[in-house]
Amino acid sequence: MTRPVAPQHMVTRFAPSPTGRLHVGHGWSALMAMDLARSSGGTMRLRIEDIDGTRSRPEHVTGIIEDLRWLGVEWDGDILFQSQRIGIYEAALDRLRAVGLLYPCFCTRADIQASLTAPHGPEGAVYPGTCRALSTQVRARRIAAGDAHAWRIDMARAAARAGPLSWRSFDEDASSAVFADAGVHGDVVLARKDAPASYHLSCTLDDVAMGVTHVLRGDDLRSVTDIHRLIQALLDLPSPAYRHHPLLMDAQGQRLAKRSGSLSLAQLRAQGVDPRILAADLRAGRFPVGISYGKA
Repeated sequence: MTRPVAPQHMVTRFAPSPTGRLHVGHGWSALMAMDLARSSGGTMRLRIEDIDGTRSRPEHVTGIIEDLRWLGVEWDGDILFQSQRIGIYEAALDRLRAVGLLYPCFCTRADIQASLTAPHGPEGAVYPGTCRALSTQVRARRIAAGDAHAWRIDMARAAARAGPLSWRSFDEDASSAVFADAGVHGDVVLARKDAPASYHLSCTLDDVAMGVTHVLRGDDLRSVTDIHRLIQALLDLPSPAYRHHPLLMDAQGQRLAKRSGSLSLAQLRAQGVDPRILAADLRAGRFPVGISYGKA
């Protein structure tokens, strides 16, 4: 089912995390990434984002591969596993630390919530910079004592170092430059307490390692593309072009998600659905009953 990688102009990718079975939205996105590459004679790569030690499961890796093959999704070359690239992430973090762009953060989510003047929940909350003000001595002492900590980027310093940035958005007919304003996200985490790298860092480094030229992903990730563009600039990395497709929603208007038990490809297979018909329907924008386009 896989084919050896050949040099091509366009390289796309599909990058699921093995924290559950793929739902219909994943299948739709994977087909789009494959079709985009094939339309230009390019290649499509598969990446397994398996560095979440608390949620990633080997059986889900097997399930992802089964689901994609059942749907007719073919990828090129070997599968890239993030768990095999820990040293790459650590080296990038060392580079950013060496130029004073990272600092350790000892705050819990509860700490962050309590410090916000208008809290709206730890998910999506802009970090108030509590640990940025800690002295070098305090930081060193707490790290030596074994205090759990994440590594955050000093966004103001990073933005000043990188200067004005933009990323390229593409569609079927044209491309355009989008101004990147990573500062609105605050001092985001680049290495979590429970993982060697955040999504922002690992995704950015992996796309470069895989030679990805065009990233096609959900509209919920449009805003964080600014962060990825900043990391590219700080580490002197090339920047792919991006397309952010609409999300699929269930009958209650909620985005499809593994954690909410959204209709999975495995369920459809168990129901005897013909994968060729399903793939054709997804390509045509026809979804199973109760599923429709939506926004992040």
